Amino acid sequence: MVSAQSFIMVGKYPKRIKMQTNHSDKDKVVLAYSGGLDTSVAIRWLQERYDLDVVAVAINVGQPPSSDDIIARAKKIGAIAAYYIDAQQEFVDDFVFPSLKANAMYQGVYPLSTAIARPLIVKKLVEIAKKEGAKYIAHGCTGKGNDQVRFDVGINTLDPDLKIIAPLREWVMTREDEIEYARQKDIPIRVKKESPFSTDENLWGRSCECGILEDPWQEPPEEAWEWTTSPLEAPDQPEYIEIDFVDGLPVALNGEKMGGVELIKAVHAIACRHGVGRIDHVEDRLVGIKSRETYECPAAVVLTAAHQSMEFLTLPKDLLAFKKDVEKRFSELTYDGLWFGMLMESLQKFIDHTQNQVTGTIRVKLYKGSAKVVGRKSPYSMYDEGLSTYAVGDSFDHNSAVGFIYCWGLPYRTASRAHKKE
Repeated sequence: MVSAQSFIMVGKYPKRIKMQTNHSDKDKVVLAYSGGLDTSVAIRWLQERYDLDVVAVAINVGQPPSSDDIIARAKKIGAIAAYYIDAQQEFVDDFVFPSLKANAMYQGVYPLSTAIARPLIVKKLVEIAKKEGAKYIAHGCTGKGNDQVRFDVGINTLDPDLKIIAPLREWVMTREDEIEYARQKDIPIRVKKESPFSTDENLWGRSCECGILEDPWQEPPEEAWEWTTSPLEAPDQPEYIEIDFVDGLPVALNGEKMGGVELIKAVHAIACRHGVGRIDHVEDRLVGIKSRETYECPAAVVLTAAHQSMEFLTLPKDLLAFKKDVEKRFSELTYDGLWFGMLMESLQKFIDHTQNQVTGTIRVKLYKGSAKVVGRKSPYSMYDEGLSTYAVGDSFDHNSAVGFIYCWGLPYRTASRAHKKE
């Protein structure tokens, strides 16, 4: 027996934990490890099926397991090394906030909470693969969803020499088969009470599918919502919050400056209390299937509404219209797993440039499931009360309207005369 290493990653700084493993000259596979049933069984399956040494990597993007526990379980199952990476700050800075500046909503509805986490996870897996000298990366995606595309394309974009193994695409195991396999192989697992739903969660939102949700006619049952209070049971009095933006990013809540992770969590808690952020959507998956999904994205819904309102106040009409097309493309690229392409990089640079004056304060009213912007102010506001008012102080030259209308409608009058016979 020789000493190997496990790591807890906090931000960019690893804390080493010694663990004993057998020395091996086998090739390595880096496994995206959640500590759940599928990926726990996958450690042993990869060893038996491919004769590989497994390096387990758990990445926290807002759904933190116990780092010590998850490392210990990976070690007991047979991983030669294990990493627990707290990537929440990087997730917010490099993925959530760029998406917020893009007002990213797939099909105008879904804030892309799951989709924007995948490229970060891919990035970390590739980094660990290089560090460990691994030739393979394994993930727990099925052959039917979007995530397999996001993982495979992302990995191959960052390092085309890495090979990909997707156990759930290869094995034919039911949940019961996996539990029995774990029992036979003495694999320590934590099997929660079986839920009819399949869920994923991080700082930006929670997705939920399967079960009764597969019937798009049926209203989602209350048990499908885990984070948010039912709007029927939410407080009877509205709550007002103020969000300060600087260059398109939220920097303070109710006058208190906060870091990105802290601010998102604070807005999340308030919005959940008022039942804000529930989404019921039939979306078009990348693989061509229509899928009924529910999402809980409390912070994303509130902050995106606030950010859009700040843009309406500070950006000119033509820029807003053009940016809308860019936002749609940004959302599609993210959903389709093309985060690391040159087009996405170019779109982000354009979006960043539009945010230079998106600075000010937005007041939001939260009440019984709704989040409505009810106030806005900015040192760069393009709203001119003298031009807008109908009361005393009106500074608009009403006589100029006649000439403007004449020029504006001239092409239509000309066309009407030319086509009069028709």
